[in-house]
Amino acid sequence: MLDKLKESNYTVVLTGAGMSTESGLPDFRSSEGLWEKEDPSRIASTDALNRNIEKFFEFYRHRVLGLKDCKPHTGHEILAKWEKEGIIKSVITQNVDGFHREAGSRNVAELHGTLQKVHCHSCGKEYDNDKYVNEQYQCECGGKLRPSVVLFGEMLPEDALLMATEESEKADLFIVLGSSLTVTPANQFPLIAKQHGAYLAIVNMEPTELDIYADETIHGRKIGELLKELDEGFAARK
Repeated sequence: MLDKLKESNYTVVLTGAGMSTESGLPDFRSSEGLWEKEDPSRIASTDALNRNIEKFFEFYRHRVLGLKDCKPHTGHEILAKWEKEGIIKSVITQNVDGFHREAGSRNVAELHGTLQKVHCHSCGKEYDNDKYVNEQYQCECGGKLRPSVVLFGEMLPEDALLMATEESEKADLFIVLGSSLTVTPANQFPLIAKQHGAYLAIVNMEPTELDIYADETIHGRKIGELLKELDEGFAARK
């Protein structure tokens, strides 16, 4: 992949859950057994926002608190550095932790939104997620504050989808980092890139269903360690 990275004029990166777990983020489906008897798809939904608001607030406050205990890892920092150096052009992410932006990446398509912000469900005013930490769930207008993520039952943000599609079409190197590529539409972007002539590299702990379309696959490697090796190799060849 190092040679392709050096040769590429337009590299785009797609990141999934495997990127976040290396930061130590808890799995909201099993963390401390809190949600073992609950279905997150019901709690983290537009229906819960309207009908089960206390559970909704509790669930997302738990997730925001988990976020506060973690931070971007080496891999996030290297991708941000690569963007500044022109080695990569953009990041498309399925993650809602906001760690790419926190690490310094600017050209980021957050397909599922971000937990770093909350906004009023009525007037749209944005606030820092400290509102949830402090159990403040009401906007100045009286509306309910909700995390700025895509809930079950909602459409993905059009601007992020458009950016992801355009970046995928431009890519001559498309790198997947830590995604099982089972969720639509995120799993379509590697295929879009491939259809437009990109070299496709997939890095994931386990094989993915799209490995058959990849030009290169890497399994069983921690993303942070791999990116560090690539960064050192890149620097050595300058």
